[in-house]
Amino acid sequence: MPMLGFGVFKVTDKAECKQAVLNAIRTGYRLIDTAAVYDNEDAVGEAVREAIAEGLCTREALFITSKLWVQDMANTGMAKAGIAASLKKSGLEYFDLYLLHQAMGDYFSAWRALEEAYEAGTLKAIGVSNFYPHVLANFCETVRIKPMVNQVELHPYFAQPAALEAMKHYHVQPEAWAPLGGGRHNPYQDALLRGIADAHQKTIAQVVLRWNVQRGVTVIPKSTRQERIEENFAIWDFVLTDNEMAQISALDLGYVGEAVKHFNPEFVRGCLGVKIHD
Repeated sequence: MPMLGFGVFKVTDKAECKQAVLNAIRTGYRLIDTAAVYDNEDAVGEAVREAIAEGLCTREALFITSKLWVQDMANTGMAKAGIAASLKKSGLEYFDLYLLHQAMGDYFSAWRALEEAYEAGTLKAIGVSNFYPHVLANFCETVRIKPMVNQVELHPYFAQPAALEAMKHYHVQPEAWAPLGGGRHNPYQDALLRGIADAHQKTIAQVVLRWNVQRGVTVIPKSTRQERIEENFAIWDFVLTDNEMAQISALDLGYVGEAVKHFNPEFVRGCLGVKIHD
């Protein structure tokens, strides 16, 4: 699994999404992250096929991730249908990684469908998303096949050290959505980050992404702008010092810094109310 990927959250225009993914692959990205609820699995699949046809890469060189939405997590049968729908919509024979998008609904029953698809080979790896430490611990102690990845919000203002410890304990790879701050807190106006970026002749975005990668966290920044796609990819030619890593980690605000309040009942009810099909 690559440590740096490309996300397509909220890129709902199919042509724009396809072009952005193609541009990302041309730039060098190999991990592409989509989801059933993003409504762009088809555009991602089209971009993958075009990239292969152009000789940019092989299918085996790519790492395509998608996620099962909560509407299809009511039972094992619905989850199986959801997996099949994702594969059909994308036009892919398999996903390299497939996640439960939220710890909602009957996610234990849904997980059994992922386990079966993993054993059948249509899902090469399986994992979860937005599973907080106590939820992840209970889940890992209960299921037959433990999740291989947990995709959660991780950035300097919500560093989640306890979550990383829990994932390490269960040998679960952490993956960061909103690695640049999630919108609630603006890293681009942070004097500390600016100073570190200037010291390395890098941008603040590159420093923040590098910080997570050096913590062992896979990152999936998103942009449809070519200059940003290239900027976010250029994080391999410098290393943050231990002191810089500690300074950035000290920006952590705990749950105050969280962009999405998963503990909020209104948020849970809202997710459960989102329908992606009849």
